[in-house]
Amino acid sequence: MPSRQATYRLPSHARHAAVWLLLIALGGCQRGGGPEKKDDVASIPVEVASASVKPIDASYSGTATLEADREADVVAKTSGVLLKLLVEEGSVVKQGQVLARLDDAGPRLQAAKVEATLRKLEADYRRADEMFAKKLLSLEEHDKIRFDLDNHRAAYDLARLELSYTSVVAPIDGVIGKRMVKEGNLIQLNQALFHIVDLDPLLGVLNVPERELNTLKAGQPVSMVVDALPAQTFQGVIDRISPVIDSASGTFRVTSRFAADGLQPLKPGMFGRIEVVYDRKQDALTVPRAALIEEDGQAAVFVVVDAPPPAAKPDAEKEKTKGGGGDAVAAAAKPEQPAGPRLQAQRRVVGIGYSDSENVEIRDGLKAGDRVITVGRTAVRDGTLVQILESTK
Repeated sequence: MPSRQATYRLPSHARHAAVWLLLIALGGCQRGGGPEKKDDVASIPVEVASASVKPIDASYSGTATLEADREADVVAKTSGVLLKLLVEEGSVVKQGQVLARLDDAGPRLQAAKVEATLRKLEADYRRADEMFAKKLLSLEEHDKIRFDLDNHRAAYDLARLELSYTSVVAPIDGVIGKRMVKEGNLIQLNQALFHIVDLDPLLGVLNVPERELNTLKAGQPVSMVVDALPAQTFQGVIDRISPVIDSASGTFRVTSRFAADGLQPLKPGMFGRIEVVYDRKQDALTVPRAALIEEDGQAAVFVVVDAPPPAAKPDAEKEKTKGGGGDAVAAAAKPEQPAGPRLQAQRRVVGIGYSDSENVEIRDGLKAGDRVITVGRTAVRDGTLVQILESTK
């Protein structure tokens, strides 16, 4: 009986690795097994931008959640059944405006009762005053009637105040953010009825590192972009700066104010990114931030410069490359060099200054017109041959 041979297939990744190893081995054989020469290395494709003189802003940016400068819970100052709601969520209200009415039958009757007693005591005091003037009433009796009158006047004022509490009024200007009761509810003393939010102004509070304490000042303009409205930029101003540094976080509070002009659709609770511009240079030498490399506390860029010409081949190597099938294979395996001058990347340490979201100021190490690598810089080293694909600036 013929024997059956077992077959075994390598996994796909193992097959790929084997193919690459075979190609590398063949390439080494075609080059005679020697090390690869620098002249045979293909150029790395990169994109560059030119260092240019332009204005640049010094700024600080951070995130904050918008909050109202003034907001208040409207609470009941007396108990009773809620008879009428006069506003709803979203209603714009003014300070002192009536928002709701409670049942006022009991307080009204109490006020009327106290008022009747007060009128009686006022009449008694007028007669006692006449009798005291004629010396028909003692000073003690006269003062007792006067004190009773003053006491009932205070009681009458208190009854009138209690009656006024049946009309719930707004303590501040703003918008009804939340209604927490319904008509017919039995309202208890100090129960929350509404929440009012004043939308003008809105505040954004930044927790800023203490190193920025001397650069940020009250009154400096700020700009903000919110996640809910990414296409709009809102202008504001620094309202106040806390003079106290939080020892736990090493930050201090900077409060920015954004005024509502009727057109800004900002709302409390929105998450925004706030930028404070505190200085501006009109003629700074700048490069894109994408070109900057920061390593070991140093800032550097890769500058594209002319590469030295390739070294001439020795006479023995020239004779070796004449004719023959092996020579044709070696010529085909050699990477084709791009036409034009040879270029290489040169690592250069630079001094940086101001920076914004797109550019960074270069204080030393470059001059205007120098071309720096913006795309592909992670694939090059000092002296790597490069090929410029496209200039972004």
